[in-house]
Amino acid sequence: MGVSVERISRNEDSHMMAKWTTLAWRLWLSRSGQDMIEYALVAGFVAVAAGAIFPTGLMPTVSGIFSKLQIYFSQAALVGGS
Repeated sequence: MGVSVERISRNEDSHMMAKWTTLAWRLWLSRSGQDMIEYALVAGFVAVAAGAIFPTGLMPTVSGIFSKLQIYFSQAALVGGS
C-alpha cells in the first residue's frame, strides 16, 4: 500500500484540469447566450442612434440629469457602506 501523497495530488490536479477543460469546451460550444448578446448589441445601437438624433439644445438637460444621478448614487454608496 505504498501510494505516495505526491501521486494522489497529481491525480487530483489532473482530474480538476479535466473538469475545467470540459467546462471551457461546453461554454465555447454553447449557443444559449447568443440571443442575449444580440439583444445587448441592438440595445447599444439604439442608444447610440438616440444620442446622435438628440438635438444639441437637449444635451445639457440630459447631462444635468446624469450628473444628479451620479451625486445620488455616490451619496447612497457612502450611506450604504457605513
